[in-house]
Amino acid sequence: MQRAIDLSIDNVRNGGGPFGAVIVREGEVIAEGTNRVTANLDPTAHAEVMAIRRACQQVKDFRLKGCTIYTSCEPCPMCLSAIYWAGIDRICYANTKEDADAIGFGDDFIYKELDLPMDSRTIPAQQLMHAEALQAFREWEEKEDKVEY
Repeated sequence: MQRAIDLSIDNVRNGGGPFGAVIVREGEVIAEGTNRVTANLDPTAHAEVMAIRRACQQVKDFRLKGCTIYTSCEPCPMCLSAIYWAGIDRICYANTKEDADAIGFGDDFIYKELDLPMDSRTIPAQQLMHAEALQAFREWEEKEDKVEY
């Protein structure tokens, strides 16, 4: 955890956001990440996502079973989703989402949006070409050599 915190402090001092993350498997650090949203002009470049990307490349797998992520702050909804998709076994965090909200990194609006029906959300969503899009799903369902995830 101390390494994740140190990364977050160093990142602030070097122009990044106040977030750091470390992914460990069997006592070995396999990847680290810091918040690079503004540096990379990438809204998905959160510390946890950056660490997950690097860890997957390091272990050459999109699954991170047996891993723990240590993050300097409770993961936002996007990062939490990425952690689940990666199959990470355990999350350890230092600061809370309330701590993040207190310095302008609030995610509560996203949690509230997710509870709303699609047609009541702030960003309008419209379904288009559903029947045509189902073709890819049918082909995936029938594909015998697919890699499940």
